Amino acid sequence: MTGVILAGGKSTRMGTNKAFLELGGKKIIQRVIDVFLTLFDEIILISNEPELYKSWGFKVVPDVLPDKGSLGGIYTGLVTASQDQAFFAACDMPFLNQNLIQYMIDQAPGFDVVIPYAPTEENQSSEGLHPLHAIYSKACTEPIERLLERNSFKIIGFFPEVRVRQILPEEIRLFDPHLLSFFNANTPQDLEFAKSLINSHRL
Repeated sequence: MTGVILAGGKSTRMGTNKAFLELGGKKIIQRVIDVFLTLFDEIILISNEPELYKSWGFKVVPDVLPDKGSLGGIYTGLVTASQDQAFFAACDMPFLNQNLIQYMIDQAPGFDVVIPYAPTEENQSSEGLHPLHAIYSKACTEPIERLLERNSFKIIGFFPEVRVRQILPEEIRLFDPHLLSFFNANTPQDLEFAKSLINSHRL
């Protein structure tokens, strides 16, 4: 399976590139990469500013279809990946859980999407699903294309056309009791909260 890091967001709420903010002595994107290195032989970064990420030594790819949001990033990752399935995460997720991702990988055979279901205040628009911490197969490419052609960018919009395995809260909590895998450092307040978790040795 390929690991894909989505680094195409504009970081408007943070005011600066979230990927390069320091957290516990490491850049947030380095924390993502460190987890990916334990799981994936192929790692791809999706960014429209590839020069910012080349020092990491991974393939950096701009969006195949520009200005199509996160769904466009997923599409780019799928058409670029050498493997049939890819795990996607955003570059601002500092608390990824290696064991949870491995569990999702183990569930992937026979499915086109493997996605956590854990309702939070932040992801109400995705009906409790976490589409930027999920596995997608190349079978999703054509359904995604059809959405993008209509300028419809809701990631879960193509799910009725593919085989979906939801990872339920009770499964997630076996590995990540506080659901911190899905935490995004979107704002300065989020960053301070993340620092407080690290400083209190909860992580």
